[in-house]
Amino acid sequence: QVQVVESGGGLVQPGGSLRLSCATSGFTFSNYAMSWHRQAPGKEREMVAHIINTGSKTMYADSVKGRFTISRDNRKNTVYLQMNNLKPEDTAVYYCFARLPGPGYWGQGTQVTVSS
Repeated sequence: QVQVVESGGGLVQPGGSLRLSCATSGFTFSNYAMSWHRQAPGKEREMVAHIINTGSKTMYADSVKGRFTISRDNRKNTVYLQMNNLKPEDTAVYYCFARLPGPGYWGQGTQVTVSS
């Protein structure tokens, strides 16, 4: 069955960096786009970054452009989110989404907290 598992979240000070990973299995990873989303308390879930199946095109929310980088390794069936210059407003649960046909598949999420 399809599995989507995030890791790498944690507590970081403003200006710091974190790298999230999303390991997948159960489908042909190299055939599908992937994306990272986040949800802060009391807010709707929003897309942060998107990457097509080959990794040659990416898209970012305006709020993270220039600070976050999405990448993927199709040999390892894994997608990454490098987050630099983190701000308190980046605090949220971060979810990985596999854009398979139909509703797609969400991971369980990983908490990122940016605080001094």
